[in-house]
Amino acid sequence: MTEGTTSAAAEGADTLTRLEQEGEIAADYLEGLLDIADLDGDIDMDVEADRASVSIISDTGGRDLYKLVGRDGEVLEALQELTRLAVHRETGDRSRLMLDIAGYRAKKRTELSELGAKAAIDAKNSGEPVKLNPMTPFERKVVHDAVKAAGLRSESEGEEPQRFVVVLPN
Repeated sequence: MTEGTTSAAAEGADTLTRLEQEGEIAADYLEGLLDIADLDGDIDMDVEADRASVSIISDTGGRDLYKLVGRDGEVLEALQELTRLAVHRETGDRSRLMLDIAGYRAKKRTELSELGAKAAIDAKNSGEPVKLNPMTPFERKVVHDAVKAAGLRSESEGEEPQRFVVVLPN
């Protein structure tokens, strides 16, 4: 192995260790939150696409956990930001951690991927740009990825919280 290869491998291991540390800090923070709220949930940690990913899951179907999701995921988004702040407080580094509760975000990702693929087909067939409804940054990212996978381009337009995706024909 050359020195550059060793350095790159070490850097990759350092990144993984840092992301695992973010997950541990987030898990501790969220366990405390679950205790305070008197909610049952198991915490699952992973590293996906160069970011820590933490999920709160339930053996009992997660009905109680939906309180932590809120209407259209609003509470989930707020908890994700609070968890990122808790990680930042401990590490001093900005976190891109993703939080899912009761599978809400995973289900939403599937729905948004289908929406992006359908919008790409509509744009291809009509030759016209397709404008979608306003979305959160997470939602827009999923749609952009689906459009790209379909071989088209998309861009975000507008100002938060009314920012939306436009799928562009070839």
